[in-house]
Amino acid sequence: MADGISSFWGPVTSTSECCEKNYAYSSYIAEFYNTISNILTILLAFIGLVNAIRQRFEKRFTVLHVSNMILAIGSMLYHATLQRLQQQGDETPMVWEMLLYMYILYSPDWHYRSTMPTFLFLYGAIFAVVHSVFRFGIGFKVHYVILCLLCIPRMYKYYIHTNDASAKKLAKLYVATLSLGSLCWFFDRVFCKQISSWPINPQGHALWHLLMGFNSYFANTFLMFCRAQQRGWAPKVVYLMGILPYVKIEKPKTQ
Repeated sequence: MADGISSFWGPVTSTSECCEKNYAYSSYIAEFYNTISNILTILLAFIGLVNAIRQRFEKRFTVLHVSNMILAIGSMLYHATLQRLQQQGDETPMVWEMLLYMYILYSPDWHYRSTMPTFLFLYGAIFAVVHSVFRFGIGFKVHYVILCLLCIPRMYKYYIHTNDASAKKLAKLYVATLSLGSLCWFFDRVFCKQISSWPINPQGHALWHLLMGFNSYFANTFLMFCRAQQRGWAPKVVYLMGILPYVKIEKPKTQ
C-alpha cells in the first residue's frame, strides 16, 4: 500500500501493491508480512523435496518442489522491494510452475511424450521474454487463472479414481486451502480502502501466502500418491510427527 515513502530500494516501480503499509518495520522490507509469510512455503517444499529424493520418486517431483521454493523466494524479493524486476521474478515462475503441474497431470496418458515437455518449455520461454517486454496487468492474472483451470479436470479425474480415503483427504485439503486463500486474496485486493481504516490489518495477502504454501504441499503430496499408484509402488499416506502428511512407498525389488 503506497504511502509516499522512498526507502532503501527507491521509489515503487511495480505495477501492483497489496493492502499493507510500506516500510512499516524496516527500511529494507517494503511489505513485511507479505515477505515473511513465504517462509512457510519454503519449509514445506523442502520437506517434500527431502521425501521425494529419499524415496527416489521421479525427478519431476524433485523439480516441482524446487520450483515451489523458487517461487516463494521470488515472492519474498518482490514484496520486500516492490520493484518491477522483482515483480517479474515473482510472476514468471508462477506461470512456469503451472506448466510443470500440467506436465505432471497430463503426461502419463500423453501418447507423444516428447512433444509435451518441448511445447511447455517453449511456451514458458516465450512467455518469459514477452512478459519482460510488456507490462501485463489484468492480462497476467487472466492468463494465470486459465492455466489453473486447465489443471482442474485432471485433478478431479485423479480424485474420482482414487479409493484411498487418506489420499482423498489430501485432495479435499487442497480445495479447502485454495478456496480460503482465494477469499483472503480477494478481500485484500477489493476492500483495501475499508480494511485500511480498521484498527488491525488482517493481512489478507500474507494469509494467502500461508494458505497457498499448504495448498502446494497438499497438491504435491496428492500427485505423488497418484503417480506412485500408477507405477505400482504401493503408496500410503503417513504423518510426520502425527501432523504433516507425506507419501510412503514400497517399490518392487525389480525397480
